[in-house]
Amino acid sequence: MIKLIHMSTAFISISLFMLRGFWVFRESPMMTKKWVKILPHVNDTALLITAVFLAMGIHQYPFTHDWLTAKLVALFFYIGFGMFALKRAKEIKNKVIFFILALLTFNYIVGVALTRTVGWLF
Repeated sequence: MIKLIHMSTAFISISLFMLRGFWVFRESPMMTKKWVKILPHVNDTALLITAVFLAMGIHQYPFTHDWLTAKLVALFFYIGFGMFALKRAKEIKNKVIFFILALLTFNYIVGVALTRTVGWLF
């Protein structure tokens, strides 16, 4: 059940990120809505909580198992790229670059999760 919740919140997370990216690129007033600012944080909190429970359940942990370490490090990159894509970057060109980097990083995280291999892309 926890794995299903984790996978569902991961899907919701990337879906909300892509939707918010679409709104940023269109300069939509939707980005000012309160629920748009709150819901991703609530969902991502659930995603992280289920990740902790999953790690405890399989007795594998970041900094002990390389694939979980890779996911954690990539998560920080995903968050950073996402912040620049949605808020911090000033020029649209830079927003697009960071948006693409965030999507690629998310793809890497999913690939590592599915294969439990750090270098699954190579």
